[in-house]
Amino acid sequence: QVQLMESGGGSVQSGGSLRLSCRVSGYTFSRLCLGWFRQAPGKEREGVAAIGSDGSTSYADSVKGRFTVSKDNADNTLYLLMNSLKPEDTGLYYCAADRQPSGGYCYTGVPENNWYNYWGQGTQVTVSS
Repeated sequence: QVQLMESGGGSVQSGGSLRLSCRVSGYTFSRLCLGWFRQAPGKEREGVAAIGSDGSTSYADSVKGRFTVSKDNADNTLYLLMNSLKPEDTGLYYCAADRQPSGGYCYTGVPENNWYNYWGQGTQVTVSS
């Protein structure tokens, strides 16, 4: 069973930075497709960034140039570095994972909820103006 645990959320002022971490266990980390999502109050959960097992990345337009997704295969950890934060980045941030399809590849593009079967509990990010 793949298990995920986020950390690193907090409260910052507009223009500030945060780095989220997601520790993963229960499966070979290097063979996972991984993503970050967020959910603002009253809104649906949306994809923020994805990283494939091969390290390829993709981002939502709203975060391109400000957020960077990365992973450390040796430490089984997924990261999301968030710079130039805006109040509209406020929300509960989730990491997600799924096994790379046998003989196939991770999906590419802005991540969608139905790409992943395993989810963390979320970490709150609040950006004040």
